[in-house]
Amino acid sequence: MIEVVASMARGPVFLAGEVMECLITFTNPISHLSTSASSEMLAWASAQIHCQFHASESRVALPAQGTKQDVQAESDTVLIPSRGEGGQCMLDTPPKILFCDLRLDPGESRTYSYSEVVPNDGPPSFRGQSVKYVYKLTIGCQRVSSPIKLLRVPFRVLVLHGMPEPPFPQDEEVAPSNPFLEEEEGGRRDDRPLERALDMLTITSRRCPHLFNITNMRGKVAKFCIFKTVYRLGEDIIGTFDFSEGDIPCIQYSVSLQSEEEIQQGYQRRPGQSISVTGHGRHLESCLHTASTHFSLPVPLNVTPGFSTDIVTLRWRLHFEFVTSREPMESHNVLQNQPEVTVWTGAEDSIMWAHLCFPTEYHLLLKVL
Repeated sequence: MIEVVASMARGPVFLAGEVMECLITFTNPISHLSTSASSEMLAWASAQIHCQFHASESRVALPAQGTKQDVQAESDTVLIPSRGEGGQCMLDTPPKILFCDLRLDPGESRTYSYSEVVPNDGPPSFRGQSVKYVYKLTIGCQRVSSPIKLLRVPFRVLVLHGMPEPPFPQDEEVAPSNPFLEEEEGGRRDDRPLERALDMLTITSRRCPHLFNITNMRGKVAKFCIFKTVYRLGEDIIGTFDFSEGDIPCIQYSVSLQSEEEIQQGYQRRPGQSISVTGHGRHLESCLHTASTHFSLPVPLNVTPGFSTDIVTLRWRLHFEFVTSREPMESHNVLQNQPEVTVWTGAEDSIMWAHLCFPTEYHLLLKVL
C-alpha cells in the first residue's frame, strides 16, 4: 500500500493567473520491523488541474453529450482527471509527470513539487442552486499492470474581471533603478497577479455617497444613503435612513443581501424561467417615530463575486422591505409630570394591524469583487 499526501503551503484559495504550488509525498508505510516488509515499485505519477461543471437537470438544458466510457482498463496508462465524476470537464491543464519507475523501500518517502498556473479563461469556483463550478488538483499514480489510482484535492479559484495586464518588461539598460529595492523584488513585484489584484481592489475604498428617495404611491417614506456600490469579500455594507423628511410613517424596515443566479436564455429549461435568489444576511429594525438610523451587513468571505459565463450570470443586490402605515401615526410624547418609564401599546387585533400596515419592496444592485 502506498500513501499519498498533497500539501498546499499557500492554502486552498488562488486567483486566476496565479501559480499554484503543491508538495506531493509518496510513502511506503510498512515498518522496517515487519517481517513481511517489501519494496513497492510505482510505474509513474502525474498531476493536473481541471474544472468540473455540474448543472441541475430541472433548471438547465444542456446540449446532448456523446456517451463515454467511465471505466479505465488495468492496462490503460492515460490519466483522465474527471474519471468517475459527474458533470462535464470544462477545462484542464496539460498533465505533468512527477516521476517514472519509482522504487520505495519500507518506510521510505519521496516528495515532489508540482506547480501550475491557474487558467485565466475559466469561471470562478461557484456552488449555486442551478450550476456548480468545482476546481480540483488530480494526482494519478499507477503500479505496473495495475489500474490507475486518483487523489483529488479541491481548491477555490477567484476571478477578478478587468484586472490590468502585467507591464511590458523594460530593457535592463534603460529601466529605472531603485536603490531601496532588491533587484529581484523590483523586477517581479508588478508581475505577480496577487499584487495587481490588490491594486485593483483599492477602488472599493473610494467613497461617493449615493442618495435615493424611498417613495410609494402615497408619498415619500425616507431618504436612503449608501456610501459606495462596489465591495470586496469580507467588507461591511453600511447604509443610513433618514425618516425625518418622510410623509408616510414607517413602522418597520428590513435590508437583505442577496445574490441572483440567472440562467442564460439559450440554456433555460422553461421559457421565462425564474431567477434563483439566495439570501446571505438580513437586518430587521422597528423604526416608528425614529428620525434616522443605519444598518451594517457583512459580505461573507465564502461567497463568489459577480461573474457571467455562457450558461449563468451571478449578480448581487440589496433587497429592501418597508412596512408603512395607511393612517397618520401620532407621536407619543412624554410629558414633564409623567414618570420616566412609559409604555406605548399598539393594536392588539391582527386584522386591525394588517389594515394599518402596507408593505413596500425595493432592490439596489451592487458589485462584489
